[in-house]
Amino acid sequence: MSRERVAPISRVVSLIAFVVGTLLSVISLGADLLRLDLTPGFGMIQMFQLLVGLTFLTLAGFLHIYSLRPPGSPRSLQADIGIRLGLTGLVFAYVAGLSDLIGIGTHVQPEFDRPFVGPLQLGGIVLGVISITAGLILYHTSRGSRHASSLESLLPRES
Repeated sequence: MSRERVAPISRVVSLIAFVVGTLLSVISLGADLLRLDLTPGFGMIQMFQLLVGLTFLTLAGFLHIYSLRPPGSPRSLQADIGIRLGLTGLVFAYVAGLSDLIGIGTHVQPEFDRPFVGPLQLGGIVLGVISITAGLILYHTSRGSRHASSLESLLPRES
């Protein structure tokens, strides 16, 4: 299938992924307001739902930027680094969010009935989102059909 035929499909898939990711994230973050919380606090199901929503949003972002690129544009090192940085941030957010399940998170203490989402977990998720955002920016500013990156202005000019 040619790139011209894939672009409209990519746009539709990125829109669907954006809507699904936004819905999952909003439902997981607003479970108390929607009366969907089964346990007190932010539980593992909510955390997993938030992370799946973040995955869909990341996928939607990369697909949308990909669909904006002209057909036949070369891949650049900056674009590859952006993709890898974004996916590394996603993995980091998963590890931080699900750290209770893998045994490195907040453990049950005598005054708590079950593990809770602590500030280190939230900080890890925030760092993951920052890394995803940096990856999306790097991917978006890579050269596409241009001969040089749009971040070329940061490099000193040779005289």
